[in-house]
Amino acid sequence: MQVTFATRRSPLALAQCRAFVARLVAAHPGLEALEKQVVTTGDRVQDRPLSEIGGKGLFVKEIEEALLDGSAHFAVHSIKDVPATLPEGLAIVCIPAREDPRDVLVSPRYGTVNALPRGAKVGTSSLRRQLMLKAMRPDLNFVPLRGNVDTRLRKLHAGEADAIVLARAGLVRLGLADRATETLMPEVSLPAVGQGALGIEALLAARDIVALLKPLHHPETAACVAAERGVLAALEGDCKTPIAAFAHRDGTFMRLRAFISEPDGSSPRTHDETTTWPDDEADARRLGEQAGKRLKRG
Repeated sequence: MQVTFATRRSPLALAQCRAFVARLVAAHPGLEALEKQVVTTGDRVQDRPLSEIGGKGLFVKEIEEALLDGSAHFAVHSIKDVPATLPEGLAIVCIPAREDPRDVLVSPRYGTVNALPRGAKVGTSSLRRQLMLKAMRPDLNFVPLRGNVDTRLRKLHAGEADAIVLARAGLVRLGLADRATETLMPEVSLPAVGQGALGIEALLAARDIVALLKPLHHPETAACVAAERGVLAALEGDCKTPIAAFAHRDGTFMRLRAFISEPDGSSPRTHDETTTWPDDEADARRLGEQAGKRLKRG
C-alpha cells in the first residue's frame, strides 16, 4: 500500500512528522509513505504576530486543502495549531502518545525566570506565555519573536532577548532538549491547548486510512486533548484571546486546568477541577466544554 502524507516544511514539522511516519511504517511492513511538503500562510508571513494575520489556523489551511483535494491521505499537525472546528469531512483520527507538554525557558546567561535581571527582555509572541510570566515577574519586558525554533535560538544568541520561551516538546523532537535552562511547571505557565501532542488529520470517510492509523492512537492522550479542545471550543476565543488548558490523568481521575483573559490581559479567569476519568473522548470533550462555559460566564 502507498500513502502520501502532508506536512509543513519547518525543521520541527518535518522531524515530528517523519518520526511518526517511521513508527507507522514499522507497524505496517510493506507500507510505502510519500512526503508532500506544504508551505502554509503561517510559514510565509513571519514579520507580524499570528494574532494580526488570523491565528494559528493559518498553519493548517493549505494542508487541509491537500487532504480535501486528494493529493494527500493524511497530515501530521502539532495539535495546538489546529482550530477547534475542522472543515466538513475532516477529522483528527489519530493522536499518538504525548510528548512533555510544558513550556521551557532558554537563557544561557541567566538560567531561570527568577534569575533574570529586572526589566529583562523575554522573547515570545505568545500572549498566553506573556501573561503567565507577567504574573510571576511583572517587571519583565516582552519582545515579539516568531520563526522556527532554530531562528528563535539564533535571535537569542544574537542578543535580541535575554531569554526566550519555547515548548519543551519541540526541543525534544529536534534533539535540542539540552538548550532548555528551566522547565516551567503548569502552575507557572499553563500550556497551550494540545501542547506536546500531535494530531493526525484525514478524511473521516477514508476508512482504510483511519484503520491504518489506529495502531498508533493513544487513548489517554486523546482523552486529555479532547478535554482541552472542548475548553477551546466553548470559549470561542479568537486568535487574540489568551487561552490555556491542560488535562492529565491522576489514577482514576482527570485533572483539568484552564485559563482565559481579555486580549489586553485584563479579567484573568482560571478553572481547576478533578473528575472521574471520562468514559471516552466524547465524554472528555463534554467535560472540557462545561469547564469552558463556566470560565466564559466568569
